[in-house]
This record gives sequence, structure tokens and C-alpha cells, in this order.
Amino acid sequence: MADILAVENLQKHFEYGGGLLRKPRLVRAVDGVSFSVREGETIGLVGESGCGKSTTGRLAMRLIDATAGSIRFAGADITRLGGRPLKTLRAQMQMIFQDPHSSLDPRMKVGDLIGEGLRLFPEIDAAARAGRIAEAMERVGLRPEHADRYPHEFSGGQRQRIGIARAIVMTPKLVVADEPVSALDVSIQAQVINLLERLRSDLGLSYLFISHDLGVVEHISDRIVVMYLGRVVEFADCRAIFRHPRHPYTKTLISAIPIPRFGVKRERIPLTGEVPSPLDPPSGCHFHPRCPFARERCRTETPPFRRLSDGHWIACHHPLED
Repeated sequence: MADILAVENLQKHFEYGGGLLRKPRLVRAVDGVSFSVREGETIGLVGESGCGKSTTGRLAMRLIDATAGSIRFAGADITRLGGRPLKTLRAQMQMIFQDPHSSLDPRMKVGDLIGEGLRLFPEIDAAARAGRIAEAMERVGLRPEHADRYPHEFSGGQRQRIGIARAIVMTPKLVVADEPVSALDVSIQAQVINLLERLRSDLGLSYLFISHDLGVVEHISDRIVVMYLGRVVEFADCRAIFRHPRHPYTKTLISAIPIPRFGVKRERIPLTGEVPSPLDPPSGCHFHPRCPFARERCRTETPPFRRLSDGHWIACHHPLED
């Protein structure tokens, strides 16, 4: 199966502070990230808040420019692409945002919001545009009369359906979903996840699904990328990640997922300390100050991102045994 998206050694650095007599400090928000998304596949991108998940998603979409590294979409390197070629490719890459309220213009009617992207392509006439808008609304469970209403007239779950319709109306190949259910009630989360899975099957979509909720990611993902402080620490098949996590950080995240059965608990692996500041990350392995298995080598040497014999990709000097 071919890759629809492949990022290699992706980096994004931001300057922070600085002044007339002081140099700005460098924040390595994304620091050498590599992974791929196959056609028709859902990749879950997980990690604690501030680890660089959302920045990685925006880099993949070229909403912000990378400091270094490459981004290949459908075989084309889009890292420095611009003009009409980038515009054409962007129609095939769409995004669903976390907040279904702030991501929708309150002054626009729903039908106009959904079809806004289509107006960038003059070859799509008004009749074709109206047909695609109606089809997208039907696919996400919105009624035709909803097209003439405004976003504030809808619930949070309905507003997220509007955001999903706005993405699929462009008939994309890849959708980057940035925490698409975290702002919704638990009962509505399940409905939206099931909708995304149905759309993937019906439309042949690929997803980069960004979330901090491993329970949701386990349900929807084929493979999982685990990030910590700007770096990928583990990348593997979803089942392998949850059955045999090889990185200590992944294992601690999974140990915190509650089991929805009375009297059944996981063995918790507590994390000590706070997430280090990206302004001053630890030397060696970024996770070593909080890792219960850290050794001297972890404090001084950055672990390479390498493939293990069981198909795991991992950045750890001392992977956990199966």
C-alpha cells in the first residue's frame, strides 16, 4: 500500500523573547519527526499537551512552514511548493479543528461555510457547488434546511459535523483531524468517531488523527505515533502498541487509561515531575528525568529513532521487553 503522506526529519523552531541586547531563545517545537500515512489508513498521533502534536499536523498541511525536513504528499515534495501547484494539492488535504465553535465564522451561513473552499476553483460552477454542498451535508447527518442557518444555532456536536462537511466537500485524500472530539460530550464523541470511520470507508480517506486521549486513538487508529517534547519516541501498529509497548513513556500513558469494568484496574506507572520546558529540554533522552528505567547513558546520549525486530520504531536506549 502506497504512502499518501510521508514526513522525514521534520523540524520546526520558533524564536522566543530576545531584545535589543539579548538574543532570542530557540524553541524546538518539532525536533526531527518522521512517520508515514498509507492510503486508506488512520494514523493516531498522541502525547501530552505541549509535545508538538498540533504543530506537526499544521506542518503536514503546510499551514506553517518547516524549519527543516521534507513533507511528501501523494509522491510530491510540498515542503517548498507554492502558487497554483500548492493550491491544487491543498484541495486534497483538509483539516478538522479542535474547537467547532471558533473554527466557524459566525457571520456566515452553514451552506456558505461548507462551500467556501469550492469558490477558489472557478471551474466548479454554482450548480455543481450546490450539489456537492448538499451531498456533504447529507453524509454528515445535516438536513437541507440547515444550510440557511448560522453556527450559533447548532450544538457542539452539530458544529463539528459542519466542520467535517467543510473538509469532505473538497473530496480530499487526506484529512488531518486535530483533537476533533476533545471539546465534545462523551456521548457525542462516540457519534463523531463512528461518523469519521464511516466516511473513511465510504470515501477512501486517510486520517492523521491527533489526540491526547489514547482510548479514542485505540478505537480509530491503524498505527500510532507517540510524541514527547517534540520528538517521536514510538511508532508501531495499534495492537502492538497497546499489547506490548516498548517505550517507557508509552507504557505509562497506557497504564493511565481506565478500564470500563467494575473492580478491574490497570497497574499504574506513576510519572514523577512535570513535562520539561521546550525552552530548556533535558540532554540526552528528553524523557530521562521522568523515566523510572533511566540509566546513565540516557542522560547523555540522544537515542536514535530505529526499527526493532518486531516492527516497532522506537527512540530508546533500553526498550522494554515483550
